[in-house]
Amino acid sequence: MSTRTRRTRSRVATALGAASLALLLGGCAMETTSPADARKNPVAADDARPGSGRGLKAPFPGTEAADCEKAKCIALTFDAGPGKDTPELLDLLKKEKVPATFFLLGKNHVLKHPDVVRRMAAEGHEVANHTWTHRRLDQLSKDEIREELGRTQDAIADITGDKPRLMRPPQGRINDDVTAVSEELGLSQVLWSATAKDFSTTDSALIRKRIVDQAGRDGIILLHDIYDGTVPAVPGIIAELKKRGYTFVTVPQLLLPGAPEPGTVYRP
Repeated sequence: MSTRTRRTRSRVATALGAASLALLLGGCAMETTSPADARKNPVAADDARPGSGRGLKAPFPGTEAADCEKAKCIALTFDAGPGKDTPELLDLLKKEKVPATFFLLGKNHVLKHPDVVRRMAAEGHEVANHTWTHRRLDQLSKDEIREELGRTQDAIADITGDKPRLMRPPQGRINDDVTAVSEELGLSQVLWSATAKDFSTTDSALIRKRIVDQAGRDGIILLHDIYDGTVPAVPGIIAELKKRGYTFVTVPQLLLPGAPEPGTVYRP
């Protein structure tokens, strides 16, 4: 691993640790929409582009599309990649026919792994935005927020042909300016209900236990495909949650027949 990569991972881990502490101590003082509420107020899903998760088309051949009004759905999401382990993760997801949502970092990840980004979209996963450099958006000006999100939008579109419609703010931190710019760029804001704090441990068994213990219907799981313990934990997570009757979907599929609304904050 290069010195630059270690520094990047350390910065991301420190930021994520602070985020989790803030969420535990203070909660999120923001208006949010749950997947169930989104389904009660559907918006026409008129875009069936590959990888978008819109419509009722199943992401993998030979599988049936999930109806989360009836099925026990849960969304598996990964932040801050792609990384060196992401191709292995994609192999596993393909084998298990599990769609995921990937919130990608632009500068040292999307640009470094364009083939992996292209593969995500081609295989039916939702490709989403996690900013350009992982700066806290609530500490930036509107122009800086637009730069962080807009550059990643353009970089992903150059690779896949489509701009993302979802973003996840670093540390889960947003304010009115973040919401306004997100709406302007056509981005919904997606938070989470289960996290393994995988930035703080390489213990795959512990990562698996934390996620399984927090899993719930309409849940959104937060993991990171850039940390060494995470990808090895995923097979056990998938196996146990399937055993418990969960159906894996992308975040937009979790909202069907609704569709992600730009600027809206989604959180189970």
